Amino acid sequence: MKGRSQPSISGNCCSASHCAGCGVSGFSRREFMAGIGGIAAGSAVMASRKVSASNSSWESEFSQRIDPIRYPLVVQPVFVYGLQQRREGTSWRHWGGIHTERDVVEERSRISSELEKLAHQADFPIRFLPLESVQNVESAHKISDGKHDALIMYPAGGWVDILEALTNPDKFTLMFLRHRSGPVYLWYEIVSNRFLRKTVDDFGQPGIDTGDVVVDRTEELLWRLRSLSGLKNTLGKKIVCIGGAAGWGQGGKSAPENTQKRFGMNLVDVSYEELGQRLKSAWEHRELVASSKDQAGKYLAQGNVTLETSRDFVEKGFLLTEVFQQILKEHETDAITINQCMGTIMEVSETTACLPLSLLNDAGYLAFCESDFVVIPSGVLLHYISGKPVFLQDPTYPHDGIVTLAHCTAPRKMDGVNLEPARILTHFESDWGAAPKVEMKIGQEVTVVDPDFNFERWMGFRAEIVDNPFLDICRSQIDVAYTCDTDRLNEETRGFHWMLSYGDYLKEMEYAVRKNNMDWVTLT
Repeated sequence: MKGRSQPSISGNCCSASHCAGCGVSGFSRREFMAGIGGIAAGSAVMASRKVSASNSSWESEFSQRIDPIRYPLVVQPVFVYGLQQRREGTSWRHWGGIHTERDVVEERSRISSELEKLAHQADFPIRFLPLESVQNVESAHKISDGKHDALIMYPAGGWVDILEALTNPDKFTLMFLRHRSGPVYLWYEIVSNRFLRKTVDDFGQPGIDTGDVVVDRTEELLWRLRSLSGLKNTLGKKIVCIGGAAGWGQGGKSAPENTQKRFGMNLVDVSYEELGQRLKSAWEHRELVASSKDQAGKYLAQGNVTLETSRDFVEKGFLLTEVFQQILKEHETDAITINQCMGTIMEVSETTACLPLSLLNDAGYLAFCESDFVVIPSGVLLHYISGKPVFLQDPTYPHDGIVTLAHCTAPRKMDGVNLEPARILTHFESDWGAAPKVEMKIGQEVTVVDPDFNFERWMGFRAEIVDNPFLDICRSQIDVAYTCDTDRLNEETRGFHWMLSYGDYLKEMEYAVRKNNMDWVTLT
């Protein structure tokens, strides 16, 4: 597992990160927060102490919110070079176009300019440290131990021991080589045979492999950095588990343990007894109840929302969302999942968790039903890579190039910006509560991820949304068309739940999964 720096928590969730949520379901975060506690948008106040349900004050505790958390990837760029002196009658210089101090100055300027452009192009939070130059092993060792998550080496020259010293197996390492984008680099010739393979056939350099080497194309660096940013934010993630952590089926019994081992996640149990106490206190708070009703009214007044269940279920859903917000703030995280969401949560909250989870996802948080940690890690990773809400769903049996995907907790802001139309219905299996049927965009390209039970191999494919049917199944339902072979898709399927996001992020997902020492299969 890769180490990561300890970044500070920023209150600005919409600068470099382009986070998914600056509004909740059609009204701004300012309106949403003011209506249920009175906080201005954009202030990410972290709770400095834990407050139990029994001694919490609604007036004080609900006046603060935690913003979605997304840490920047800290990157150290390093220029490696060596200048040779002419010697008569013998070979005295290596391949490569860096020969003079002026060449060094020009190349450093070129690298810095390219990195500045990458920082502006990035749709994820990233911070480049000042460019370092290295000509010896001692300097390389000091840099490799620095406070960064990833290192990009630009090896125009220098020998293999410098590259080895820069490559810290506990951090991420990339290499950028020049062929035609500037003066040709020495290591454009010998990176494979001397560095990666140590002059033999087997690859033997820890911490870097062929997938980490990029030639000329800075856009190839960008998607890899996006992937590493997603992985950094996934590793060690704290997730509140209402009713405890779980995993679907016989194969998922070890999922919480595997999640902690493979991803280092911190799974925090919050009992239904505690949730019940918090809800009882919330129901007794007149201003909070009135505010929840007001916010439900604003939500239902949107032109692309229709109500087809009791309004009371929606109002209680907003109250439940408020309670979830308090719990998240106290535990200093932005991720939550609900166990026993087909039964126990209904008894405790007098509604379903479907709508609250949808609202939280639209606001840029991570909110999952079923507490299924077979699939939740893939949702966390896909969310942080894409910068968009993700849809946890039940797959059906693929056939004729089509598979139906459905669940009752879909986000509406699937592209991270715009709210899809929604019908607010009952939760299907109980025919009770409030659940959104989100009408997702026809023709939209999506990434679909299928994690296995054993945390050994994930599978993914591209697809296109072709229909929003209304079958007697979970309310948010889409038919997606895929281009891979149907028989192979059925043969390769593992686990149960799948994860989906708008956009194509297969390369980033594969890169991150392999960096976390798991296998990946792309079927597209």
